[in-house]
Amino acid sequence: MADGTRGGDGHAAMPARSPVAVLRGGTGLAVRFWGVRGSIPCGGRDVMRYGGNSSCVELLCGTRRLILDAGTGLRYLGEALMAEGRQDLDIFLSHAHLDHLFGIPFFRPLFEAGNKVRIWSGHLEGGLKTEDAVRAMMAPPLFPITPDAFAAELEFRDFRAGDTLEPFPEVAIATAPLQHHNGATGYRISHGGRSIAYVTDTEHEGEALDERILALVKGADLMIYDATYTDEEYPKYRGWGHSTWQVGVRLAKEAGVKRIAAFHHDPLHDDGFLDRMGRQMRAAFKGAFVAREGLLVEV
Repeated sequence: MADGTRGGDGHAAMPARSPVAVLRGGTGLAVRFWGVRGSIPCGGRDVMRYGGNSSCVELLCGTRRLILDAGTGLRYLGEALMAEGRQDLDIFLSHAHLDHLFGIPFFRPLFEAGNKVRIWSGHLEGGLKTEDAVRAMMAPPLFPITPDAFAAELEFRDFRAGDTLEPFPEVAIATAPLQHHNGATGYRISHGGRSIAYVTDTEHEGEALDERILALVKGADLMIYDATYTDEEYPKYRGWGHSTWQVGVRLAKEAGVKRIAAFHHDPLHDDGFLDRMGRQMRAAFKGAFVAREGLLVEV
C-alpha cells in the first residue's frame, strides 16, 4: 500500500485530478481524502497542512468511482471531476448531519446535463428517506434553491444499515449500523481482493469494542475511523456521538486491520495537535496515520 500527496510545500493541496488518473490500467483500489474535518469546516493558518473541509472521501474501484459523504470537500472533488467530462457517480452518506451533507448544493457535476448521480443512505428511520434529508437542507429559509435546480440525472437510493450492496459488478459493499445520534452507517468496500472500511461518527461505550464494527472491518487493508477526540478528551464529550484514535487502534489490532487512518478531526485540533497525535498513533500501531486533504492511498 503506497501513499503520497501533491504539493511540495507540506501543505494540504487540493489535487488537480482524481485517482482515476493514478491507477494504472484501470485496476486496483485507491482512496483520496477531500475533506477530513468533523462537525464544522474551519480555516486559518493553523489548519492548512491537514485541511479544514468536512468529510468527503473518493474511492476508485478499478474504473468505477465511489464517494463517501458529501461535506464541503465534495465541492473540490466536483471541480476536479469537471475536467474529466461526463460522470456516472455514486455518493454514499454515513448519515445526514449537515457537516456530511452540505457539499451537495455546491457539487458542480449535479448542475451538468448528461451526468448521472445516485445518492445512497441507510440510516434514516421513521419513514424518512434520503431525498427527504437533501430536500430539507435545500429549502427556504435555509437555502435559496431546491434539488429541482440540478440538471444531472439524480436518483436517491435507500437501504437499511446491515444490508450488502452491489452498486456495480466486482464491487461489494457491506454495511453496519453505528452508534450515533439519529443513526449512521459504516461501510466496507471490497474490490479485487482488497477492502477499505469507512467508520465515522460512531461512539464507543465503556471498554467494550463494538462487535458490529469488529465484524465489518475484520482483515481490512485500510480502516478510516472517527478519531474526533482522544481518550483524555472523551469524558468531556461523552454522549456526543464520536470516538477516539485509541479506540480505533484497539479495533484495528483486534480485527487484524492492516492500516488505520484517523479521520473527522475536531475543529479545535490544529496542525500541531494532529502532528503529535500522529506520532502517538504510529508508536501504538505501525500502520496508523492521520488523514489530511489531498492524501492519496493506493491499497
